[in-house]
Amino acid sequence: MKSIGAKTVKAQMSILSRSSATPTPEPSSLTPSKSPPTSKRHPEKAIFPNNSEPFIRELNSTFASLLLPAIKPLFARTAEILSPVSGKFFTEARSVYVPLPWGVEHDEDWDPLEKMYNTVYEWYQKTEGKWIMGDAFSYADITVASSLLWYKRVVKEDEWARISSWNGGKWVQLLADVEQECNLA
Repeated sequence: MKSIGAKTVKAQMSILSRSSATPTPEPSSLTPSKSPPTSKRHPEKAIFPNNSEPFIRELNSTFASLLLPAIKPLFARTAEILSPVSGKFFTEARSVYVPLPWGVEHDEDWDPLEKMYNTVYEWYQKTEGKWIMGDAFSYADITVASSLLWYKRVVKEDEWARISSWNGGKWVQLLADVEQECNLA
């Protein structure tokens, strides 16, 4: 991250506290950060290029709304790889938003995820570059790639092969492009 000019910035953030009396975390502080947006601190490598922040925020919201119906098998795999205590907490906390049961046993559990990525693929196809905003790498691409990286880390090999095959291998290529763009490779 230093290669793109990122520095450690001390900022206030929300803290989750958990006592034995409350099984779910309660925010103890919701003080917003007083730091200026990243694009103002690092204008040479803006993740909201060309005043695109409103567009990208809307895209991020749409992406999340598409992901929610598709997330059960991913939550199930995530809970499986966590320690028993963490898996229990993860399941309890997420089941408030995504009701149980979560499963990965049936192909139809994966259909909503594939449908979501077909929609996202259409977004990429409407531009003339490799990114959602054409030739400009942005937070929108980070959103898509970070979810893909999560899947790659938690799903089984055959499940990742399935995701990797969607849309002609677009998602494997996107991860490689983001790794290169962010100097992670």
